[in-house]
Amino acid sequence: MTTSFQVEWSHEAVETLRAQVRLYRLPDWPDDADWSYGCDPQILSELCAYWTDHFDFDTMVSELNRFPQFTAEIDGLTLHFVHVRGEAEGKRPLLLIHGWPGSAYEFWPAVEALAFPSRGGGRAEDAFDLIIPTLPGYGFSAKPKRPISPQDVGALFDKLMYDVLGYDRYLVHGTDWGVVIGTWMALDKTHSVRGLHIDYLGTVPEDAPRDDAERRWMQQFADYEKRLGAYSHLQSTRMQSLAYAMQGNPVAQAAWILERFHDWADLRERSLVDVFGRNGLITSIMLYVMTNKFATSTWIYTASEREKSKVLPKGRRIEVPSGYASWPDPRHPAPPRSLVERAFDLVHWSDQPRGGHFAATEEPKAFVADIRAWTHNISM
Repeated sequence: MTTSFQVEWSHEAVETLRAQVRLYRLPDWPDDADWSYGCDPQILSELCAYWTDHFDFDTMVSELNRFPQFTAEIDGLTLHFVHVRGEAEGKRPLLLIHGWPGSAYEFWPAVEALAFPSRGGGRAEDAFDLIIPTLPGYGFSAKPKRPISPQDVGALFDKLMYDVLGYDRYLVHGTDWGVVIGTWMALDKTHSVRGLHIDYLGTVPEDAPRDDAERRWMQQFADYEKRLGAYSHLQSTRMQSLAYAMQGNPVAQAAWILERFHDWADLRERSLVDVFGRNGLITSIMLYVMTNKFATSTWIYTASEREKSKVLPKGRRIEVPSGYASWPDPRHPAPPRSLVERAFDLVHWSDQPRGGHFAATEEPKAFVADIRAWTHNISM
């Protein structure tokens, strides 16, 4: 059973937030402060001024309500999800799974083209039914009572698709944590998952590395983690220590999230604001701040570490038709194709010239084209 859902934030809640942002005082920073120290103070200060004095909260709420949304009770937990019945008329359900610090909202730029391709001059037969759930402990989904792993989240999403919505076979795309969740779904829910599309190698075979290419990639991955992964180590080990500092502090939460958007997006040709827009950045932050979900959104890191979610069990392989889009993602180095082929039944691979960690937002046309190209190799 599902219940219709609409985003609603009261005037009082909005004014309280504005007051908190206005009262915040930036800490001291060195004269040469820039993104190498953390969130750039000038960018943060400018965004906060826009947030309090120019950001249109009513327009944001309307934009968040642009597509049909619902909630469903699954295993005692309320899950929020977007459900767009496209021109596919139920024949090609596609589950889109976000990660951290993303949200269902990051797929907004791609929804129309995926669900209603004929509106843009495409073919109706390329359409999908779209299901975009919000991870437990994020946004408008309920908070779990304890950290739950990507494996457990995948089990919840399979019940959403199969038991609640009645899709006995469906496709999965995942980004960030959605890659890990989707991989485990493809591994454990073969009765339901017809194909998997990912954009980084989130779950690595237990016996890697096997050759020089894999060794080079794993060393490069470790180098990336050392340079950009401090947040991940903290959220994987001392999530509550971070929560104490962030609770009730919207500017601190904004700085933590903004740093990720800056460091992970492809900014070689465009600025952070050019890529996401001020309204888009603030809306993405608001989905954590206004729902009081910043702390619980980090719990998946701890659960994943405990459950070894990022290691593919020895002797196991994803056997559903899989696609890999290799974006120039500043967060994760591209793996050797041979390693991906060893872990997945790879039927589609693409090397993308532009776009980073948030591909559906950064390069929505290329993202849609790649999803379509992958599914051309799959019969439902």
